[in-house]
Amino acid sequence: MSTSQQPRVTGLETRSIDYVPLAERHGKLWHLGPLWFMSNAQIATLAVGLTSITAGGNLIWSLIAIVTGTLLGTFFMAFHSAQGPQLGLPQMIQSRPQFGYVGALLVWLFAYVQYAGFNVFNSILAGQAMHSTAHGGVKWWVAAITVLAFVIALVGYDVIHRAEQFLTYTFLAVFGVFTVGVLCTLHYPAGSFNLGGFKWTPFLAQFGVVAGYQISWAIYVSDYSRYLPPDVTVRKTFYWTYFGSALGGAWLMVLGALLAAWAGPKDFDTISAINAAGDKVFSGFGAIVLIFAALGLVSVTALNMYGGSLTLISAADSFRKIRPTLSVRVVTIGLTAALSLVGALAATSHFLENFNNFLLLVLYLFIPWTAVNLMDYYVVRRGHYAIAEIFNPHGLYGRWGWRGIISYLVGFAAMIPFFAVGTLYTGPAAHALDGADISLFIGLPISGLLYWWLARTIDLDAEIALAAAEAKEVEPSL
Repeated sequence: MSTSQQPRVTGLETRSIDYVPLAERHGKLWHLGPLWFMSNAQIATLAVGLTSITAGGNLIWSLIAIVTGTLLGTFFMAFHSAQGPQLGLPQMIQSRPQFGYVGALLVWLFAYVQYAGFNVFNSILAGQAMHSTAHGGVKWWVAAITVLAFVIALVGYDVIHRAEQFLTYTFLAVFGVFTVGVLCTLHYPAGSFNLGGFKWTPFLAQFGVVAGYQISWAIYVSDYSRYLPPDVTVRKTFYWTYFGSALGGAWLMVLGALLAAWAGPKDFDTISAINAAGDKVFSGFGAIVLIFAALGLVSVTALNMYGGSLTLISAADSFRKIRPTLSVRVVTIGLTAALSLVGALAATSHFLENFNNFLLLVLYLFIPWTAVNLMDYYVVRRGHYAIAEIFNPHGLYGRWGWRGIISYLVGFAAMIPFFAVGTLYTGPAAHALDGADISLFIGLPISGLLYWWLARTIDLDAEIALAAAEAKEVEPSL
């Protein structure tokens, strides 16, 4: 592991999965607020709010499901944020103490599928938005958006933070006006706000998709806090991440539910609905909203490329030691961009159905992981890790972390009977509950508590002693 201070090359970030030394720590805690607000405040998030309406739920219970799902799902992702400043490492490499040097490939594979999958959906939406406003072919715009996102991801951490800050301010203006227009000019079907119209299945479907969407950000979180100095408090790091992410996510999902209730769930089209609703404010405003929305999708596509690159480097490092360099970042970001572009160009229609199913699959895959990772960090090891050993293929954490792997697999297996993935699969327990999906409430406690029980045999004193002995190797300034 290289820990010496690395110079920037023409302003490009050179670090990737390696530890960020104290001499390179910078930034302010409040920067996390705009970053996570804007990461969620884009129209792919808006599509998440359509689930209950399209499944037959009424508007008021859809809004309640969105708010409660956001409050719960964001709770878990925000706790990951504090790991970045304390460890100085990106998020997914931190899975090695729980899953092992090689065993962590299990979750890295799923993480990379998520990055690529979200980029397919994001770039298609952005291409459609630009096609409907600036014209030109959707596929041409998809390619252009992918190239721009590649450049942002390549420059790296600092430019991503600055871009999200700028977009946050402009979002508040553009979408503030748009939201007022939606609330004041649109009319909704009879019974939309009838609390007596509760339906269990669409409510839980909406709740699960929203919680899963928010939890899915957990694999990104430390990537964008790891350059902060370690003296920032866990509580404030949590708050800036939580409220930024929750506000941005809930805002757009609520807009999605409002638009779907107004336009009708049958053959709902996100781009057309935004354009039509915007034009009710004044002619041409719908196009302004869509152009800005496309910029937001560019920024989140860049986040996915950045995170995908870190995941690819982590995976490659599991087989052969990788020296973090600019050229490695160029190759891995380029490969992530290329795979996403191919997927977007080859994607079929039925966007909404596929997106909802994808979100549920993400929820299922990362519920056990987030339970294990947070239990290890906050309860078992309490933030004390031997950083050098995370990069040692034959070190303290082993090649296969049997505790984490067993806890993950048992938790995931326990969730399967409760899965309800649209028309793809409905487990026997979900079927008995009339299609209601409560797998979230099964996987979290089982994986977390099982890992806590298995981790009782870990020699924490020995780990702390080893970390102290290797401190100089990790942090040259000590």
